Amino acid sequence: MKTFDLPPPDADALAHSARLAQLIREQIAANGGAIAFSRYMELALYAPGLGYYSAGASKFGRDGDFVTAPELGPIFAACVAEAVAPVLQQVGPQARFLEVGGGTGAFAEVALKRLLELDALPDRYAILEPSAELRHRQRERLRERLVPPLFELLEWPDGPFGDEWDGVLFANEVIDALPTPRFAIHNEEVHEEHVVVDGEGFARELRPADDFLANAVRQAERRLEHPFAEGYRSELLPQLPYWIQAVSGGLRRGAMLFVDYGYPRGEFYAPQRSDGTLRAFYRHRMHGDPLLWPGLQDLTASVDFTALVEAGVHAGFDLAGYCSQASFLLGNGLAGVLQRIEAIKDESEKQRRLAEVKQLTLPSEMGERFQVMGLQKDVEFGVAFLAGDLSHRL
Repeated sequence: MKTFDLPPPDADALAHSARLAQLIREQIAANGGAIAFSRYMELALYAPGLGYYSAGASKFGRDGDFVTAPELGPIFAACVAEAVAPVLQQVGPQARFLEVGGGTGAFAEVALKRLLELDALPDRYAILEPSAELRHRQRERLRERLVPPLFELLEWPDGPFGDEWDGVLFANEVIDALPTPRFAIHNEEVHEEHVVVDGEGFARELRPADDFLANAVRQAERRLEHPFAEGYRSELLPQLPYWIQAVSGGLRRGAMLFVDYGYPRGEFYAPQRSDGTLRAFYRHRMHGDPLLWPGLQDLTASVDFTALVEAGVHAGFDLAGYCSQASFLLGNGLAGVLQRIEAIKDESEKQRRLAEVKQLTLPSEMGERFQVMGLQKDVEFGVAFLAGDLSHRL
């Protein structure tokens, strides 16, 4: 088993991983000796009480495995609030805000405070969070840090809104964690990666893809206007349109905003990216073995933003805009943030905020790797993307 020079987990963590590994072995045995990689990823991330996002270990920040933009400080959430405030105002007093995957609650804390300042508070602010542990942490943090009138807007539903609603859906680094099928071209046919038991661990092997995945791969080839080369491997989410429809529910009027790392389809499936975009994160180290220590590491794949806009259009939305994270922040209040930073008297605090801006916007950090896409329905959201719109690349 390769460990990529990673720091070893402690005994408790290894015991936790062993329990999840046993569950995965049982699933493999029950399915004739193999499960699709997407099913393995689903169990590794979301198995109740055992999966990476379902268990209680710290995921975010210095003590976790990765850092998301809202965890760096208040700037990201304040700029997002600036961008969506006009949409909430267009919708009116019945507007709702649905945040998918709330992390530590850091985004909701800043966003609600900034929306109050902008006179754009939603009627309800819902956090759709699959992890019971994270829901508890979010609730405790927000109860402590928000004044009661703001905290009372919050709710933690068990699923997307079940009724018709108007407002904003926001998802930061969510689609990259959707369990994704992995395909490969083998003997000119579409195959799917499966996971099998290999001694004390697991291994990946190819099996013929079912019609659903095979047809999706062939459709991608037609849209790319060239076939995938022999041996080419990558990810494809044929279920993405169904996920978008499910999570947006009865959203009649409003906008959806997605932030994630990824590419337009032509770049996502570039010839040089012949093994796809799947990677694992463990204690701020990225490596290439998704089967190592299940439950202890994040598994993620980049987003095909062309497929995302197609899914949105299929669900009845129009493209509002698409740009880099740096351009999005610059176009939605970052200049004002910088002015406020310059006025900070505490020099150490000023340097922390400037470092946050750099990490959010520099091309070598998050600025270009992360992309932002807006989808709209019966509102005007395009103004949020006027700085550096890249829709022509989709």
